[in-house]
Amino acid sequence: MQHPVFILNLSCRDQQGIVASVAGFLAQQGCNILESAQFFDAPSGQFFLRTQAVSEQGRDIVSIREAFQHIASTYAMHWRLEDQAIRQKVLIMVSKFDHCLHALLYQHQTGTLPMDVVGIISNHSDLQPLADFYNIPFQHLPVTPATKAIQEQALIDFIEQHSVDLVVLARYMQVLSDDLCQVLPGKVINIHHSFLPSFKGAKPYHQAHLRGVKIIGATAHYVTCDLDEGPIIDQETARISHAHTPEQMIVLGRHLESLVLTRAVQYHLERRVILHGNRTVVFSA
Repeated sequence: MQHPVFILNLSCRDQQGIVASVAGFLAQQGCNILESAQFFDAPSGQFFLRTQAVSEQGRDIVSIREAFQHIASTYAMHWRLEDQAIRQKVLIMVSKFDHCLHALLYQHQTGTLPMDVVGIISNHSDLQPLADFYNIPFQHLPVTPATKAIQEQALIDFIEQHSVDLVVLARYMQVLSDDLCQVLPGKVINIHHSFLPSFKGAKPYHQAHLRGVKIIGATAHYVTCDLDEGPIIDQETARISHAHTPEQMIVLGRHLESLVLTRAVQYHLERRVILHGNRTVVFSA
């Protein structure tokens, strides 16, 4: 019999005895700690903890949650206790670029990303063959300025119908409305190119080439009503030189985007991310 594994994430004002209380509680519940990480944020005085534990006595998560309420109230914790075996339902949204979608679906197929992909939605039909190859339902929802509200309502209906836990924007080239951003707060992840300096608009790699940029990169973040300014989950950069053409920069940039988005989704699925205002605490493995 396989014993259930739980993940406890919490944050609260830093106080003496938090770690001892949590560890003692888990021991009393017949749980053995497999992994634990903590962080104290000095400027805010907040304490963060992620603990993975196995219930060697087979206690169910409901009873453990109920028993933990006393400790949570004592320290005024924001917390969640989740069963690791429960896979999150994920919706992937994409436009025409396929590199991030390829990476996500491959890692899903190989078991690296423990999720159930309930569908792929796109404002174009170009990538339906890729969805068909991986046997993932594909829905084409075209959008124009005149039909944006209708398209987004169809998207919201899909999210509610399939009880979606996470939306991944795998180079979805549309700006989400404020209403849509509020449907799943802290549960929509986006990927975009990030440069030093940043270049917006069309052909960012060509702009970077003209400015002689020496570093290119990618950023994965949670989506908020502030465009591309949500809490950052993961980033990666690569050094380039004057010898790189815009086309070579595009190839390298797509690799970085795929890597960073996949890693950010994995952190989220493994419950390694705790939101802290417009920041994140990421307990990477």
